[in-house]
Amino acid sequence: MSRSHFPPLSRSSQLGHIGWFIMVGCAAAAVHWCVAIAAVTWAKWPPLLANAAGWMVAVGVSFTGHHLLSFRGHGTAMLPAALRFLCISGGGFLVNEAAYAALLHWTGARYDVLLAAVLVLVAGATYLLSRHWAFLRS
Repeated sequence: MSRSHFPPLSRSSQLGHIGWFIMVGCAAAAVHWCVAIAAVTWAKWPPLLANAAGWMVAVGVSFTGHHLLSFRGHGTAMLPAALRFLCISGGGFLVNEAAYAALLHWTGARYDVLLAAVLVLVAGATYLLSRHWAFLRS
């Protein structure tokens, strides 16, 4: 087995990983979105600052769920996986924040709808990077 790849997974096992990834990702995205919307609505924070707060809360939900469910049995110690995951998630957040800022500036769409769209668009890249780097067996 190569250090740079997971062992081959059966089709049903792959679907299970993807299924867990979708469920955990949806939970984390819902937490992110709810925290951000609450911060704008109740605390009167600007949407970009609220987005950052939402990410900070959601990253814990996301890592925990992916570590325990989506990529369980990956064989990587928690700290290296967490650091790699934080790099991926932080990079995803930077893309998220830049896209969100651009959309808020260039469109007249509601901030909550734009945030939902951006969260969905970043999810696919997060899966691929998590699968092939963050939870890569050392």
